[in-house]
Amino acid sequence: MSDIVFALPKGRLAERAIEVLEKCDIDCRFLKFDTRELVLTDSNKQYKFIFVKPSDVTTYVERGAADVGVAGKDTILEQNKDIYELIDLKFGKCRMCVAGFENDKKTSYGNLKVATKYERIAREFYESKGVNVDIIKLNGSVELGPIVGLSDVIVDIVESGATLKANGLTVLEEIFSLSARLVVNKVSLKTKSERILPLVKKISEAIV
Repeated sequence: MSDIVFALPKGRLAERAIEVLEKCDIDCRFLKFDTRELVLTDSNKQYKFIFVKPSDVTTYVERGAADVGVAGKDTILEQNKDIYELIDLKFGKCRMCVAGFENDKKTSYGNLKVATKYERIAREFYESKGVNVDIIKLNGSVELGPIVGLSDVIVDIVESGATLKANGLTVLEEIFSLSARLVVNKVSLKTKSERILPLVKKISEAIV
């Protein structure tokens, strides 16, 4: 019997995913040990787990290096990989928002300079509104964009909003809500359906 390979995003999403998997009677104690191993296998040798950078989960799943993965909805939308998104896992909740200075009139008309890590999402959002934008791709703290005059607004994930507030920025518009999702390789869903589908059912029941 072949292993089911999970790609888990390092950090808080992995911790929450492990909690869900434990509810599905999967022994995940070994995943909590401090180790330098890159591939971990459960005691029954039914599941393999790889911990990867959150933005890489969908690549591992799309390419078949992992059968199943946990990825943020923001990553799924931004990367647009050829995978199946099966379940809203209900954790890792946040919002994709437009943020900037509350009374800045430049935020109300076209030709906006938009700083963001999410080029696809930002471009599609403004295209749907008929607004011309100059997308400025940043990989670090996008909140700095409006503060130093690099951009008029930012498009980014907002959880509590504390970082925005601390820097004099505010949410101007919410684009959509986000959460972690269970994603599956398309070929794996066919070739390992007798194992993956029951697991998907258990996970669905575990998060209700």
